[in-house]
Formats: sequence, structure tokens, C-alpha cells
Amino acid sequence: MIKPFQQFPADIKKSVRYVLTDIDDTLTIGGRLPSVALAAMERLEAAGMRVIPITGRPAGWCDHIARMWPVDAVVGENGAFYYRYDRALRKMQRSYFKTDEARAADRRRLEEVKTKILAEVPGCAVSADQAYREADLAIDFCEDVPRLSPAAVDRIVRIFEAAGAQAKVSSIHVNGWFGDYDKLTMTRRLFRDAFNEDLEAIKTRVIFAGDSPNDQPMFAFFPNAVGVANVREFAGCMHDLPAWVTQQEGGFGFAELVEVLLS
Repeated sequence: MIKPFQQFPADIKKSVRYVLTDIDDTLTIGGRLPSVALAAMERLEAAGMRVIPITGRPAGWCDHIARMWPVDAVVGENGAFYYRYDRALRKMQRSYFKTDEARAADRRRLEEVKTKILAEVPGCAVSADQAYREADLAIDFCEDVPRLSPAAVDRIVRIFEAAGAQAKVSSIHVNGWFGDYDKLTMTRRLFRDAFNEDLEAIKTRVIFAGDSPNDQPMFAFFPNAVGVANVREFAGCMHDLPAWVTQQEGGFGFAELVEVLLS
């Protein structure tokens, strides 16, 4: 049973020091970032909390986010890397799960998978942000194309997996990559490297907000994981659900989360 976040215990609020969040349909709504979501991140920053997006979005976007959003770091492409911008030194720290050479080899393999998916799943498309990706292949099933059926989305996943790739379904894309990592794997590395923290030891002091199946590793790991209201759309196809849920959807749900947390 997912509990309303309005009932989040006051004693736990006081211990929270990190807020991790998915981006698409968690910070955004209808494909746009509402001002209330950006303001909510600024409120967290002002309160001394670290804000870290954990997203499937590409390296090019993540460079922008790390530089220009009120965040402490960003994990991108479902765990392929983290970026952290030092504003004092004006220097970007980039840490990848795989080497440059390994990512280049993976890209060649993913080109073959892409050809097969586009041939066998009518209506899907390579995501519009693919040119800015370094490690994965994103297949669009509803962002810039008419929404595909669940069966078509499942077919995309199975083609990735048959090629030996991992595949995760977000609210807009199926992301596929070669490598034994996910959002949680790289988040652990980020906390160790950047904050000198053992994520296992401090996970009760962390809130993660998400909305879709590719957030399940985070939902399973964090006892105080929160789904924005639209997470209910995927509840039937997820085995790991968040402990809490907001009343509102997308970025408005994230703003609600912050209001409750800081109250």
C-alpha cells in the first residue's frame, strides 16, 4: 500500500539531507518543466539539501543540467555516468561506468540493434535526443510519435534483451545499453566519490522521487522513495513500488513533495 506523502513523519523529515529525482514526468509535466519544480529545487538548495537528478536523459542534456540547474550533480543515461560541476573552479567532473573505447564498441553493437527494432516495431523511432547520448540507445514510443501499445513496447524490450543488452522502460522511451549498471549503481559511486558517503549507511536520509518502471531499482532501495501521482499508471507492471505518493502529478507533485518536506 503506497501511503500519501502528506503523512510523511515529521521526525524523518528532519533527517533528510539529499533529494534525488527523476526528470521526465517527475520534474516535468506534459513535456515541460514548470516553474514550481525549478523553484522547489531552489528551495531545497537554500535549505542546505543536496539535489541530484537521476535520469535517462543524454549526456548533452546532463552537461547543461549540471551547469545551469540548482543541483549538486546529475546521473544520466540510466547510470552510464555522473557529472558534477564545480562552480568555483568552473570545471566539470565526469565519471563514466565504461571507458571511451568500450562505449565506442557498444555504439557499434547498438547500431545493429537499432536497425532490428526499427524494422520490427512499426511506429517507434530513435529518440530526438539520441545525437547527444554517449552510452545508450533510446527508442521513442510516445514522446514525439503516437503512443505505441504495451505489446509494442514489450517487443522493443525483448529485442534489446535478445541482443544481450539491458532495457528499461521510462515514461517516454525504452533505453537499452550494454553493461551491468543502472541508476542505483552510479548513484552509489557518486555518493562515494563526491560526498564520501556510503549510500547503504545513509539511505534513510535520502528521498528519491520517480514515476516509472526504470525507477524501480531506486524505489526498491530507498525506504523513503516517493512516486509522483502518475506513478499509479505503471503500478500494474512494476514489482517495486515507492513507499509514498504525492497527490499531484509530475512537477507539481515534486513541488508538493518539497512543500511537505520543508514544512
